[in-house]
Amino acid sequence: MNDTLNTPSFTLTRGNRPLLVSLPHVGRQIPPNLQPLYTERALQVEDTDWHLDEVYAFARELGASLIVPVYSRFVIDLNRPPENTPMYAGANNTELCPTRFFTGEPLYREGCAPTPPQIDERRATYWQPYHDALRAELARLKAEHGHAVLFDGHSIKSELPWLFEGKLPDLNLGTAEGKSCAPALRAALADVLEAQNAFTQVVDGRFKGGHITRHYGQPGQGVHAVQLEMCWSTYMPETPPYRVDAARTARLQPVLRALLQTTLEWTPKV
Repeated sequence: MNDTLNTPSFTLTRGNRPLLVSLPHVGRQIPPNLQPLYTERALQVEDTDWHLDEVYAFARELGASLIVPVYSRFVIDLNRPPENTPMYAGANNTELCPTRFFTGEPLYREGCAPTPPQIDERRATYWQPYHDALRAELARLKAEHGHAVLFDGHSIKSELPWLFEGKLPDLNLGTAEGKSCAPALRAALADVLEAQNAFTQVVDGRFKGGHITRHYGQPGQGVHAVQLEMCWSTYMPETPPYRVDAARTARLQPVLRALLQTTLEWTPKV
């Protein structure tokens, strides 16, 4: 039986299987007191991982836990390290409190970008509670099942020249080059992607996993983490108003279900 924890900044549905699905960029809200700082365009939160809470809703049926934030990544990026070190050296990156769109233009009105004390406040208010919940839920799952798997779900526009060259593969599995999970789990998930022919795919390509995958993935301690970054086009048009396309989603969800089911069927070697 699932039970749900609702907080001001996230909702956590606790499952009974050793899998936690995290969707850190699904939130769309910007607190009213912060809204005047942003450009009109920024208030439309275009760089959201749109509708992934709907796309991954079936995870609850599998018995997985699911954590979904309320606030937009434009307030603070839950998938960035608290000290704000770049995730991808030598490439354009967005910060812990992003100041630019994925297209490179500024998010804030002139002179309104957050100061270090304001970033500290946002970290304490929005970032820390989410990560406290991640840590506690993974510890609970590991205690109950002997191991835990964290599946970090993301989506993005397929072409963003400011961030990467060309067009992304449809499905991008990241395991921090194999460091965030057991080799057997990485191989099993790669097999799922290779077995389907509906979508292009890559393992540890441009997106190898952000802070959540890299930080919590500690296979030697019984916690395994993977990230799936997928193109918006796999489940919706990549232009506003960013509405889910039922036919595309029906084509995608069997692959996602197979990935999650594989993590549930997999058990680490003792």
